[in-house]
Amino acid sequence: MNDLKIYVGYDSREDVAYRVCKHSIESKNSNTDIIPIRQSDMRDKGLYWRGLDPMSSTEFTFTRFLVPALQDYKGWALFIDCDTLLLTDVAELFDLADEQYAVMVAKHEYWPSKLKKMDGKDQHLYPRKNWSSVMLINCGHEQNLALTKDLVSHPNTTGATLHRFSWLDDEVIGTLHHQWNWLINWYHEPMDGTPKLLHYTEGGPWLAEYFDSKYADVWKNEYKSMTGKTFAL
Repeated sequence: MNDLKIYVGYDSREDVAYRVCKHSIESKNSNTDIIPIRQSDMRDKGLYWRGLDPMSSTEFTFTRFLVPALQDYKGWALFIDCDTLLLTDVAELFDLADEQYAVMVAKHEYWPSKLKKMDGKDQHLYPRKNWSSVMLINCGHEQNLALTKDLVSHPNTTGATLHRFSWLDDEVIGTLHHQWNWLINWYHEPMDGTPKLLHYTEGGPWLAEYFDSKYADVWKNEYKSMTGKTFAL
């Protein structure tokens, strides 16, 4: 069995979030290959060269879109933000892969209530917000061939262009149930179902402001499972 390819957006300010996210995947499925997308690595390898964007809320705002190129435009891969937590076997998500689509995402109608998130970073409002935070990507789909490192790195390629999936026809953007990208404080149990992947999109318990926020106990339990220690700021 080939390992499932999972790329996780890495931000140096949220290393602990990345490590807990990784553990939440591996603890439920050992047949996974988890690759952090570190901007510094992408630059060192000549895969990414655009200047720093003051509008970017994370270090992987743009680099997430390098996944098809990193896969040499072959097979399926998953991209997830580092502020996520898997509650079930990630193979269940890969089982939903449908070859007719170039990418599959939860199509939120999400408009955040706060103008700031995480550690004081601005919230930017735009259509299809948070669709790109969990992407099941058909890397070999013909329309994804347009998603080159040159396109991602070009200074005229805006965040809006990429996060709205402007390189794709709408009919090749497939739909995942929002349980696979459960935006905390936007979706609510039981009226919206039950989460399979939690997304601490406005901030997680590794930040003081969100230490006791909703689903914080789930994240802290995962941290304890990973380290054997109780999480403390």
